[in-house]
Amino acid sequence: MKKGWKRLVSVLAMVMLLIAVIEPVRATTISELQEQKKQNEDQLKDVNKQIDDYKGAQADIGAQIDELDAEMVALLTDISLIEEAIKAKEEEIALTQADYDAAVAVKDEQYESMKIRIQFMYEQGEISYLQLFTESLNISDMINKAEYVEQLYEYDRKLLEEYQATVEEVAMLQDTLEEEKSELQTSQYELEEEQAYMEEVLAEKQEEYENYDIMLAKARQEAAAYTTKIKQETAQIRKLEEEEARRRAEEEARRKAEEEARMQAQAEAGNNGALSTVQNNQSVPVKEKPVAAAGGSAKGQEIANFACQYVGYPYKAGGTSLTEGADCSGFVWAVYKSFGYSLPRSSYAQSGAGTGVSYADAQPGDIIYYGGHVGIYIGNGRIVHASTERTGIKTESATYRSIITVRRII
Repeated sequence: MKKGWKRLVSVLAMVMLLIAVIEPVRATTISELQEQKKQNEDQLKDVNKQIDDYKGAQADIGAQIDELDAEMVALLTDISLIEEAIKAKEEEIALTQADYDAAVAVKDEQYESMKIRIQFMYEQGEISYLQLFTESLNISDMINKAEYVEQLYEYDRKLLEEYQATVEEVAMLQDTLEEEKSELQTSQYELEEEQAYMEEVLAEKQEEYENYDIMLAKARQEAAAYTTKIKQETAQIRKLEEEEARRRAEEEARRKAEEEARMQAQAEAGNNGALSTVQNNQSVPVKEKPVAAAGGSAKGQEIANFACQYVGYPYKAGGTSLTEGADCSGFVWAVYKSFGYSLPRSSYAQSGAGTGVSYADAQPGDIIYYGGHVGIYIGNGRIVHASTERTGIKTESATYRSIITVRRII
């Protein structure tokens, strides 16, 4: 941009110089007048050429400004969406923290109420209960004491189960809280990156524009409208996906019910041997790396499957290693590099790579950009991405944040 203005200033200076050197007419003869006229015409041609150059330079600068305007609106939109994501995450953290604190209070209360019973049970063991029987006066007394002992055991067991359930709830809430805080930290890192680049763009704008404040206000208005539209579209996508998930769950429940009914009918018909064989051949589920859903181009499918192999590997701010650690854009960059594709390094730059497609037409291998964050679509409404330091590379719903654009590289 600065080069464009320097060129413009240079052109204007040259035009002024050429105009200044056109000498007034001082000839006294016809031949001298003709010669002077020819010189002035040549100089005028030079001036006109310089004016044409100036117009060309002006058009180039206008195109650059228009491009920067679009970039500015996009960056403002990204920042707005990240800020909203941070705000929402902070609210989630506050709620989870309250639930966690309440669960800890319940745990401590339960522990205090049962501590004496547990301590007595473990310190005295079976001796105290044995004494109850040895000191019984008769069979009836022994039976009563046996029922009492059974009630004590049931009471102790119930206390322990309640306490254990609360401990598990506390651990789960603590894990959720730490994950939410990690997501917040990552969003703040993404926001800082977007803001740093935004400051560079604004600095260029401020140098080039006399009506900078008006232009900025207009860009903010456009970004606000665009942000609202993106949020509405994402909400609609989520609603449709939830309806589809509910339909699939109902279909699966119906299928299972029919299968159970069929198996029951076989059992009642005397097919116990066949049923036993089926049951004995059932294998224990083995946890495996997620695999991208089939669909789209073969190369895109291959890229999605390849990316899924790194689920569980670490997240690292600024990293580009698939095994040692990568951030969101570093992960996408490294995956595509493995297939010979050269992508920009930053998430914002990746949002302009390839060709834009609608989310409805997204295929495995496409890049989904969220504003400061990117992931690779793997099909069935899910992405694989470098999420946070706590969770590392993982799969997640593609609509977990507002989608800005889907880019097809293949």
